[in-house]
Amino acid sequence: MTPQSGLDITTSVGADHGEGASELLRLPWDVPLEDWPESALAALPRGLSRHVVRFAHLEGSVVAVKETTEFTARREYQLLRRLERLDVPCVEPVAVVAGRRASDGEPLPTALVTRHLRFSLPYRAVFSRRLHQDTLTRLIDALALLLVELHLVGFYWGDVSLSNTLFRRDAGAFAAYLVDAETGELHPSLSRGQREHDLELARVNIAGELMDLMSGGLVDQDVDPVATSELIIDAYRRLWDELTGDMSFRPGERWRVEERIRRLNSLGFDVEEYAIRTTEDGSRLVLQPKVVDPGHHQRRLLGLTGLDVQENQARRLLRDIDEYRAVNHPDMDEHEAANRWLVEVFELVSRAIPQELSGKLEPAEVMHQLLEHRWYLSENQSRSVPLPEALESYIETVLPHRRDEDAVVLHPTTTMLKAVELPSENYD
Repeated sequence: MTPQSGLDITTSVGADHGEGASELLRLPWDVPLEDWPESALAALPRGLSRHVVRFAHLEGSVVAVKETTEFTARREYQLLRRLERLDVPCVEPVAVVAGRRASDGEPLPTALVTRHLRFSLPYRAVFSRRLHQDTLTRLIDALALLLVELHLVGFYWGDVSLSNTLFRRDAGAFAAYLVDAETGELHPSLSRGQREHDLELARVNIAGELMDLMSGGLVDQDVDPVATSELIIDAYRRLWDELTGDMSFRPGERWRVEERIRRLNSLGFDVEEYAIRTTEDGSRLVLQPKVVDPGHHQRRLLGLTGLDVQENQARRLLRDIDEYRAVNHPDMDEHEAANRWLVEVFELVSRAIPQELSGKLEPAEVMHQLLEHRWYLSENQSRSVPLPEALESYIETVLPHRRDEDAVVLHPTTTMLKAVELPSENYD
């Protein structure tokens, strides 16, 4: 195919990603997107959109192509790049293709190209069979968490809906990703009014989408679209208040600080630092947490040990490294202590797992479960159980009863959700 002259391709994708400008030139940009030949398209489910959207093959990958105006495409491309740098769940921008013309010289719309999010589905594909209330609740919880993460970085969505979100199944739970930032705005921070307006848009849009699903017989008849759509407001506000709200306590109740931090941990967030101030009369203290982004511990553990694990696993392993350092090498540098822990603890545990049990769990999950098992043993026996003793007990009494490859994979954006077992006959 001869590259079309006059094309203006803006891309930040390097050769290591496999989709440079030269690769993009091979797509049929002189043909309206809705008429692209099947040879260029990937057979993936498409969600509802106000624009023409198609999935296309590039060497080694798949991209989503959306026709829109040049101004809108460039604006959304830059917004997605900024969100990507902020490490929030969204699709990855690949390019803006402007200057398109048909074979007869007529101008064609500018195209925004984003990378297809593997294993993700638009909501209508997720709902390819009858949707049940419990599955719907988990899905809305995932969308609420996504909205909180976006609001924390100052992103006003402006069109929150199931249609503008992609969902990925992850260990039985749902993770939500922003896929359409066309109406979005990025600010240093959002006002309460901006956040509440996004919430109201979400409520109205979800109610309409559920009514549409009900008309197609894709939702259980006992699902109330309006009442169900309001679940996102409750889920959002609970999470937002937990992450950002002040907490007051008396000077003798400092244990409540640890309690608050544990609740944040259970939601997939953590506290890097916090400020405590006294009230005017000095009778109470007020805690103001500073919340770090999901994935903070994953990145820190990777830097210290080279282990690339899930966020919850990383948090637990980092805590064990800190305890190991405090007990065995209190004067040692953090990086050196982490390397010692890797050799003397993590690798020792990994080598101790019998070959016939090695396929049960990922090594990081084995380590996490072993530490939990040790804690329970210590609590039940009212003593500090040594790690080798806990390891022997774990291998004998716990690990053999796990299913092979039953690794617990917790995505940073779904840890507020409980794992849901999906019946084989149901794709919800």
